[in-house]
Amino acid sequence: MTQQENGRTEPHHLKQALVRWEARFSVGEYLFGERPNAYLASKAALLTRGSRALSLADGEGRNSVWLAEQGLRVDAFDFSPTAVAKAERLALSRGVRVGFNVSEVFAWNWEPAAYDLLAAIFIQFLRPAERERLFPLIKQTLKPGGLLILQGYRPEQLKFGTGGPPEADHLYTEPMIRQALEDMDLIELRSYEEQVDEGKGHAGMSALMGVVARKR
Repeated sequence: MTQQENGRTEPHHLKQALVRWEARFSVGEYLFGERPNAYLASKAALLTRGSRALSLADGEGRNSVWLAEQGLRVDAFDFSPTAVAKAERLALSRGVRVGFNVSEVFAWNWEPAAYDLLAAIFIQFLRPAERERLFPLIKQTLKPGGLLILQGYRPEQLKFGTGGPPEADHLYTEPMIRQALEDMDLIELRSYEEQVDEGKGHAGMSALMGVVARKR
């Protein structure tokens, strides 16, 4: 199933990014592994079976499939058809169902108050102005009381070079996140360094940020 662009034109650099990611995802193995992101998995106690979840920029499906294994009703999208095809294979091998979609982020149908949970794991492909467009859409699609679980890199990640974008303004700082989510209840805002083992894509000591926020 493919979401349509609804008349919107995506920035040229995102179209260029698609070409790069298609090439990266075309390898036979799973670029970021088949296990869920560790920060997301650490929040399993917050999940409610039967609730509805969206995994944003889901890649090859490791996070959406894990959410489905926890008993959630999951939708997921990524702009890479190759990644989504691999995600579908992963779900089939695990015996779970996910509503996979091929969509660019601003072409997605951000249905109001649709989801109990939104997982945004390493979505740092957006420039600051685009990020400012995205966070209101994330809040819009969460139900009141719904949770955002977000994992990303901090600027200190540039010294490690173990994953993530090379542009400092794509990375997260605590003031940035507090401002972006000022109308939500921050349950956790954690800056830390940890060894990451997520396939070849994310491997080694990393400067991370983990966020859990609840829509009022």
